[in-house]
Amino acid sequence: MSKKLKVGILGATGMVGQRFIALLENHPWFEVTTLAASPRSAGKTYEEAVGDRWKMDTPMPEAVKKLVVMNVNEVEKVASEVDFVFSAVDMTIDEIKKIEEDYAKTETPVVSNNSAHRWTPDVPMVVPEINPEHMKVIDFQRQRLGTKRGFVAVKPNCSIQSYAPVLTAWKEFEPVEVVVTTYQAISGAGKTFKDWPEMVGNIIPFIGGEEEKSEKEPLRIWGEIKDGVIVPAEGPVITSQCIRVPVLNGHTAAVFVKFAKKPTKEQLIEKLRTFSGEPQKLALPSAPKQFIQYLEEDNRPQINLDVNYENGMGISVGRLREDIVYDYKFVGLSHNTVRGAAGGAVLCAELLKAQGYITAKNE
Repeated sequence: MSKKLKVGILGATGMVGQRFIALLENHPWFEVTTLAASPRSAGKTYEEAVGDRWKMDTPMPEAVKKLVVMNVNEVEKVASEVDFVFSAVDMTIDEIKKIEEDYAKTETPVVSNNSAHRWTPDVPMVVPEINPEHMKVIDFQRQRLGTKRGFVAVKPNCSIQSYAPVLTAWKEFEPVEVVVTTYQAISGAGKTFKDWPEMVGNIIPFIGGEEEKSEKEPLRIWGEIKDGVIVPAEGPVITSQCIRVPVLNGHTAAVFVKFAKKPTKEQLIEKLRTFSGEPQKLALPSAPKQFIQYLEEDNRPQINLDVNYENGMGISVGRLREDIVYDYKFVGLSHNTVRGAAGGAVLCAELLKAQGYITAKNE
């Protein structure tokens, strides 16, 4: 590709905005040219606006340090600078819904990390390896918005990434009941241990809204388009508990599954290792070559050893064994701010470009 698409990041100073910037450094298709944030950051260079709040392990890319942050509320002005935007704004749900649609109505595609539009019936919520066909609902969304290029697409919640792909790989065995407990990293709340010292050596057994997302969002991903909207699947039944644990990055899930057609352990492992989707077929730049790895050791997956598998874009699974109440149980692990947040959104944008939904504005 000769010319990179110009990308804006809405909410560029927050943790997910920072992760977008880190992931997009030297991206072969996309170039970050515009950063937008709250009015209090507007007018400052990005380096000044972030100050000592840069939370990534890698240094702030030189290319963004001197970019002057724009006011995210000046929609037309920001949109005029870019081909599309990633959204990681920190606002109320209603404010996010409005501002993302406002950007879409300027004929600027919006790929969002936020939850606000996950249940808007004509907004695709996509894990690219699982439901790439849901992007077709954009055609109906554009009719509603009155746009030719503009639309909103979202990625699902970070907590489901460590088990929804696994259950998808096992679809032919018909999972009917799933019990999942997620052990979620503090970066999922946009925090580090420096910001949140009370999490050191602590567990909090409540994350607002997370259990409902963990139970319902996989069903929307497994749904289908009918009459211009996404209709969620009816099963399997999922019940969950979500617990905040003293880990910086990486959500772990302990999962129990009952199947309509009980498979062997060997069949299940084979399905995990051979599971792939459109990102692998299209060789998208951020796609993991091996989406799901199965680890044979009893003490894996571990955050310290496995969270960065496939640059944080892969899923690690281990401890698959028969259960005395359910058919099988396993442990899954995913990187919550890479695959679960910014990286998942970048992969969605790559898929949208490959499908022809995101193009240069002057094309």
